[in-house]
Amino acid sequence: MISILIPAYNEEGFIGDSLARLLRSAEPEGADPNHPVEVIVLPNGCTDATAEEARAQAAGFAARGWRFEIIERSEGSKTAALNAGIAAAHNPRLVFMDADIHISPGLIAALARAVDREAPTYASGRFRIRRARSLVSRSYARFWARLPFMAKGVPGCGIAAVNAAGRARWDEIPEVISDDMFIRCHFAPSEMVGVPEGFSWPIAEGFGALVRVRRRQNRGLAELGQKRPDLVRNAGQTAPGRGEKIGLMLRDPLGFAVYAAVALAVKTPLWQPRSRWDRDRGA
Repeated sequence: MISILIPAYNEEGFIGDSLARLLRSAEPEGADPNHPVEVIVLPNGCTDATAEEARAQAAGFAARGWRFEIIERSEGSKTAALNAGIAAAHNPRLVFMDADIHISPGLIAALARAVDREAPTYASGRFRIRRARSLVSRSYARFWARLPFMAKGVPGCGIAAVNAAGRARWDEIPEVISDDMFIRCHFAPSEMVGVPEGFSWPIAEGFGALVRVRRRQNRGLAELGQKRPDLVRNAGQTAPGRGEKIGLMLRDPLGFAVYAAVALAVKTPLWQPRSRWDRDRGA
């Protein structure tokens, strides 16, 4: 069947709702009680009640007959946590899932079906950004969702699945900022499958938080390019061309203005990251 790995760094207030929605998932086709769906939560370096909030959902997974495990790590490293989860997983097909996303009931079954093949395969669903509280974050999210990398292909931000043949393409995830891009870039566009079932995740709230997130994204892509330039060619177009940029600007002037302001602020020393793995949800 399939194992779902959920790394979590200070996700109190988010992970409980995410797991509750995961519990409402449809059963994947061909479910076998001898090889059940497995959920492995990976709190790492947490200073809040992330693990306790996750543990409160254990009875629900037991009632479903799904295997549920929490592997706590004192080290605040998402990649180290993911490697520990991969090593502990009992199933050959893996889903990498952020701890703050909300999935639709059919997504896990659709991902399991999409990667149920011998050829290396990467799959994800259709994403939606949840409505932000602030106008600046709503404007940024609206524009960002229309960029080529997000609007075309299979970006896999927030949740992605791979099969055994795909997983075999790397030994361990290295200590990189952009672990999701590291995984995605092991697959050519022809090996990526988009499923119609969706999921949503929250955007960073406030201008400063957006700058920190954007700076981390830029550093992550640059770091991956330095460490594994052979992989980056599979990343696809990550920025709009001149003509696309003009079209996007005319379509959404406010969104473009906010997006451009964030991009400019990234080049300044302001709003530096609080930590390597901070999700920057605060305004």
